[in-house]
Amino acid sequence: MTGPAILTFDPLSEGVLIKRYKRFLADVQLSDGTTVTAHCANTGPMSGVLIPGQRVRLRHAPSPKRKLAWTWEQAEVPGADGTPCWVGINTALPNRLIRALIEAGHLSDQLGAIGMIRAEVPYGKNKRSRIDLLLTPGEDNPDKRLIYVEVKNTTWTEGSTALFPDTVTERGQKHLEELMDVLTGARAVLVPCLSRPDVTDFAPGDQADPRYGEMFRTAVATGVEVLPCCFEFRINEILWRGLKPYKM
Repeated sequence: MTGPAILTFDPLSEGVLIKRYKRFLADVQLSDGTTVTAHCANTGPMSGVLIPGQRVRLRHAPSPKRKLAWTWEQAEVPGADGTPCWVGINTALPNRLIRALIEAGHLSDQLGAIGMIRAEVPYGKNKRSRIDLLLTPGEDNPDKRLIYVEVKNTTWTEGSTALFPDTVTERGQKHLEELMDVLTGARAVLVPCLSRPDVTDFAPGDQADPRYGEMFRTAVATGVEVLPCCFEFRINEILWRGLKPYKM
């Protein structure tokens, strides 16, 4: 069931993907026939969502501080049931999306009352890593432990199961280790941000990174909480589609 809008924005511009190259760049033919080069914030393989000739949506935000005025935000792909759906591919967006979700109280049953949210707080060995979100419980929260939240954009699927990662990720493995390290003095929460509405559950991407899958199961057994959050992407808003179960 479609839920409330978590983020709204000016309508995106639609076009057709010509190609992605040099990891950060994508050429797109807009609906008016012009071709533009857009910034691609997703530098991974984008398994299953990188399809030349597909419809895409771009954000136009010209600025003297930006080399490119366009940013690739969404891609249309065949959904799990064959019906086309839109996928959020900008890896810079999920942290903002999950923060907005928490601020709106949609995860209060899982996290309890939250008094303060801080982003990119140094933690881990020698404070050389940064946690995506560090939550301080509110006065009404019976569990006073800090909550460390790591967010992972998730777009790869097998059937209706969302998978992360879609390639070997030593960085992702390190994040699982660091989440386990904060236990039991704090809570550790992994949030797979399911950036497409056609999925029914989440699982680690063992096929792409068996080591990550092994560490995921160890982390869950150790006490790391997993909250797969699902969203629907539209041309001018992102809707909350609820929590999904995860498979070990």
